[in-house]
Amino acid sequence: MAQANLADLPVGKSARYRALAAEITAVNAGESFLIARYASAASLLHAAFPERFLWTGFYLVDPAKPRELVVGPYQGSLGCLRIPFGKGVCGAVALQQKPLIVPDVHAFPGHITCDGRSLSEIVMPVFDRDGALAGVLDIDSHLLDAFDAEDEAGLGPICANLLTAF
Repeated sequence: MAQANLADLPVGKSARYRALAAEITAVNAGESFLIARYASAASLLHAAFPERFLWTGFYLVDPAKPRELVVGPYQGSLGCLRIPFGKGVCGAVALQQKPLIVPDVHAFPGHITCDGRSLSEIVMPVFDRDGALAGVLDIDSHLLDAFDAEDEAGLGPICANLLTAF
């Protein structure tokens, strides 16, 4: 399946997320190599919201250092290579295993700046088939307050199915 043209995607956020969830599932159908699954999701998500998404990607739990995230597939400028659990927004989500929306990253205690243009962020946990934390989906925006409950609700099914639906 070819990547959808932005013009072909629905206009509303919720509808666009539903279409993306279906497309990501279809593209990844039968693919068991996890990096390919992450890469497809990052690419499709990033392309679907160019007006808001500055950086879209995954930080994965490092099996050799299970309390540390290592950068995985992403779209955007250079990402931080490693993030300890509990540090920054991604590390907080890895520790708490709950989504987090940050309207202004400069107001978040301990925020890690990977790209100085980032002003707001949403981070979602990603779990494997056994329910263990596999990583986090990190999306940064160059806009303040770019994310809300509608984004969280739209990204939830994408993250939930990413490593379980194959």
